[in-house]
Amino acid sequence: MSERYDAYDADRPLMLRCACGQDHAPGEHAAAQARNEEELSTSFVEASLVKALFPVDSVRRGFLKAVGANTARAAIASVLPIGALQAMAQERGPLEKKDLKIGFIAITCASPLIMADPLGFYKKEGLSVSLNKTAGWALIRDKMINKEHDASHFLSPMPLAMSMGLGSNQVAMNVASIQNTNGQAITLHVKHKDKRDPKSWKGFKFAVPFEYSMHNFLLRYYLAEHGINPDTDVQIRVTPPPEMVANLRAGNIDGFLGPDPFNQRAVYDEVGFIHILSKEIWDGHPCCAFGVSDEFIKQNPNTFAALYRAILTASFMASQPKDRELIAKVIAPAQYLNQPETVLAQVLTGKFADGLGSIKNVPDRANFDPVPWQSMAVWMLTQMKRWGYIKGDVNYKQIAEKVFLLTDAKKYMSQAGFKPPEGAYRKFKVMGKEFDPARPEDYVKSFAIAKAA
Repeated sequence: MSERYDAYDADRPLMLRCACGQDHAPGEHAAAQARNEEELSTSFVEASLVKALFPVDSVRRGFLKAVGANTARAAIASVLPIGALQAMAQERGPLEKKDLKIGFIAITCASPLIMADPLGFYKKEGLSVSLNKTAGWALIRDKMINKEHDASHFLSPMPLAMSMGLGSNQVAMNVASIQNTNGQAITLHVKHKDKRDPKSWKGFKFAVPFEYSMHNFLLRYYLAEHGINPDTDVQIRVTPPPEMVANLRAGNIDGFLGPDPFNQRAVYDEVGFIHILSKEIWDGHPCCAFGVSDEFIKQNPNTFAALYRAILTASFMASQPKDRELIAKVIAPAQYLNQPETVLAQVLTGKFADGLGSIKNVPDRANFDPVPWQSMAVWMLTQMKRWGYIKGDVNYKQIAEKVFLLTDAKKYMSQAGFKPPEGAYRKFKVMGKEFDPARPEDYVKSFAIAKAA
C-alpha cells in the first residue's frame, strides 16, 4: 500500500490536500506521479475514510497507538456496511435524519451506546439521540419491528433470529457492531454455597434474559458439559435482567446466567455469589450488539455513518481500563443504569467481591471489542440448531454473512483494491473445545447432550 495516504500511521497527519489533489510536498510531485495510479487511489480512499471517521487528528493518533494499525484496520473495515463506507469516503454528507430514538436495556453491556450520550459523542456528530430505556428484550425486538426505534441495543443472537423469523415476524436486521465481550456470570443463591459442582444442580431453576441470547446458549453449554440436560434436568425461564436479583432473593430461582451489573448487585445485596464468570466458559465471547435494520441503512447512510462514528469512539474509550471508573460514574444515574456507582466500578474495573469471601482481580471481566466476527454468528446458529430453535438444514455461512455486517465491507474493500481483513471466521475455544466455523454441522453432531430430534 502507498505510504502517501497511510491512514494507519499514527505519527503522520492526514492533511489530504495538495494542488494536484494528492498529499505530498511540491518537491515530491514527480515521484508521486510515477506511483501506480490505482495504488494511490486506493490509499486515498482509505485515508479519506479514516479521516472522516476520526476528524480530530489527535484522537486518530491515540486510537492507532493504543490498538495498532492492523487491529484498527480490521475493526474499522469489519463493521461498516457499504452505504456507510460510501458516505464516509465522501467525508461528511448531510444527515438524512438528526433526531434518533435508540432503545437499550439497563445493563453494563450497553456501556458504549449509553456513555456516548452523557459524554457528548452523539452531539459531536450532529445527532440528537433519545436513549429509550426498555423493560425487556421482547419489547426491544417489537419496537424495532414497529419502527418505534431507529436503532437498538440487541442481544447479539437476536438479529439472527429476527432475520430468520424465529420468535417474531421476519425482518432483515443487522449486527453493526458488538457492544461488549465477556461481562456475564453464573450467579447462585447464597444458600447454594455448598453446591459448586454443577452435577448437583438437578432440579434447579435458572433465569436467562431471553431465549435468543448468549446467556441461554452459554448456560446450556455449561450445564451439558457437566452432564446436566438443560431441557429435562433443570428449568430455564426467561426473566428481564432488572428482575433477576429480586427473583433470586424471593427464592423463585436458584441462579441465573445474566448480564452485569446484576451478578455484582446480587453480591452487593448479599443474596447471591458469583459461581463462574462467562469469560471462564468462553474468553472473548460476544454478548450484546448494536443493531440497525437494512431499511435504515439504505435510507440514512450518512446518519448511520455518524451514529457509528459516535459508538466506535465510545467503544474505544470503553476498552481502556484507565477510563472505566469514569464510565461507571456517567452511566450510573437513574436515566441510564440506576445502579450504585461502586457496583458498576467493580464490574468494569474487574476488581470485585465474589460473594464467597474473596476479592478477585480480573481486568477483562468485561471488555469492549466492536468487531462482529462471522464465526461468532455461526457458533450461535449451531446452538440454535443444537437446542431445537432451528429446524431442518441451516445455511450457516449465508446467514452469518447477511446479518453480521462484515460481508459488505469485504466486498467494498475488494472492489477498491484492498485485501479484506483476515480472521472473519477465526477459530476459538468454548470450555476448551475448539470451534471450527468451517464445519458447523459436525460441531452440532459432536455433542452427547442435545435436543431430541
